[in-house]
Amino acid sequence: MKSRKRYLALVVVLILPLTFAGAHPDQRLLGQGEDQAAAKKITGDFAEALVMAEKNYAGQINYQTLLKTSIIGMLHTLDPHSSYMDPKEFEDFLNDQRSQYFGIGAWIAQRNGKVYITSPFNGSPAYKAGLRYGDQIIAVDGVSTEGFSSRQVSEKLLGPLGTQVRVKLSRLGVKEPLEHTFTRAGVSLPSISNYAMVGDSIGYINLDRGFNTTTSNEMLNALQELRSQGMKSLILDLRGNRGGLVDQAAKVLNIFLYRGQKLVSMRGRPGVFPPVERAAQNGSPDESPLVVLVNQGSASAAEIVAGAFQDHDRAVLVGDESFGKALVQNVFQLQDGSGLTLTTGHYYTPSGRLIQREYAGLSFYDYYLRRGDKEAVQTKKTDEKRTDSGRTVYGGGGIEPDVKVKFPTREFELQRTWLDSTYEFARLLVAGQAQGFEDFKIDRTVVHNHRLEANEYRVNDKVLSAFKKFLAEHKELKIDPARVDKDADWLKRQFRYEVVSAAYGQETARQVLLEGDPQFQRAVAELPNAKTLVDNIRRMRASGGKN
Repeated sequence: MKSRKRYLALVVVLILPLTFAGAHPDQRLLGQGEDQAAAKKITGDFAEALVMAEKNYAGQINYQTLLKTSIIGMLHTLDPHSSYMDPKEFEDFLNDQRSQYFGIGAWIAQRNGKVYITSPFNGSPAYKAGLRYGDQIIAVDGVSTEGFSSRQVSEKLLGPLGTQVRVKLSRLGVKEPLEHTFTRAGVSLPSISNYAMVGDSIGYINLDRGFNTTTSNEMLNALQELRSQGMKSLILDLRGNRGGLVDQAAKVLNIFLYRGQKLVSMRGRPGVFPPVERAAQNGSPDESPLVVLVNQGSASAAEIVAGAFQDHDRAVLVGDESFGKALVQNVFQLQDGSGLTLTTGHYYTPSGRLIQREYAGLSFYDYYLRRGDKEAVQTKKTDEKRTDSGRTVYGGGGIEPDVKVKFPTREFELQRTWLDSTYEFARLLVAGQAQGFEDFKIDRTVVHNHRLEANEYRVNDKVLSAFKKFLAEHKELKIDPARVDKDADWLKRQFRYEVVSAAYGQETARQVLLEGDPQFQRAVAELPNAKTLVDNIRRMRASGGKN
């Protein structure tokens, strides 16, 4: 009964305001009596439906699930991005925006139906306890993880700050299981997962974890460190960046754009969301030649950054078309600790482009998963704008890069085929269990903040020959050893990635994958064109032209 009452109360709190929010302005000016009548009808309809379900439904009714799915369904009729989070999800959301969570502090991964440590975070409880790449998590708080997914294990490892969790692990070369009792701590999860020098005077910053409260400071620190190492040009990787705080996106842009240049504008319903326009305030911005990588996973705040760079001809954009999300969303916390993300406006790039893809008349599935059909491509061409130099750009369908480079679909097929088996063999290598490959043995926990040298942990044909033998001896992996030669280049890179993860952490190891990344390689090739853009901007400013 309490669950039903709470459900009905939340229906009133949520549905009533949203019902009138979508109405014509004149229709929203309802009197108090009309509000009360509408609320009474809504609760009456839901109460009647619940009573019918209680009396007649064949199974048990889960009121919490009913509450959550009904609110989400209601919000999704407004747009695909307005949504509801239960109290646990809302807490995780807030921690994500703070770039922090509470746990033991380690990357984990599921391979061959088991869950392993791949890399502890620097300074985390897992790091201090000496956890290593390849340690298998076999129990948490006395509960076996047999058959658990990595997500299920993660949920058990996370918890309130200062609480304890017992973890039992199995390590290759150690007969008895290892047991640790961890005190959960705040674990930093920065926006920038990796930055490094990737060639002569070329800096690389991977800003892939969203725009959170620390993003702009992280960017300034990364740039300072890269400059100290001789950086003259920069590749900024926004692939997979799902967005986040618009304020932080504006601060990142402010690092690279001149005072007075528009960053983003936001407009909502008149009388509710006053128009907002942000402009750069930097009198001496960073003028490094800049290439920005984007893909279909680049969304929202990441598109604000990419769109502003493109509109001001400040960077060359390389990759695939971005997601196409231009909805300004506010977060509202409810009394029970749950929360709403509700669309309150739209944002526009400096040239006036609306990047939002059309969602009216599309199912939730079609909006998220069916992309690039002929009709959508034709529709997006209607919103034509101009960059500072007069180039034509379009809105209404994501940010279209200046240089289109598709990520090879074969990469995903290779991962599906090889990921489990390469991980199993890499565990043997780093544990010193592969005879004749002592150079790959790593008998310590990870060393963070290492500058990876080009010759470190290079994988040769001898390693692949040993891998072939391993596959022949492990029929349960169901992979023909003859296929190793066909995929040799990919396998060498993947083994090096795994070993570098064990030695220096997953963040550093991502540099290895860039060697086989065609979008990144094209970004390097476009740096001379990025320098031309910077030179043109300097000339225009010197002559008093538009910027």
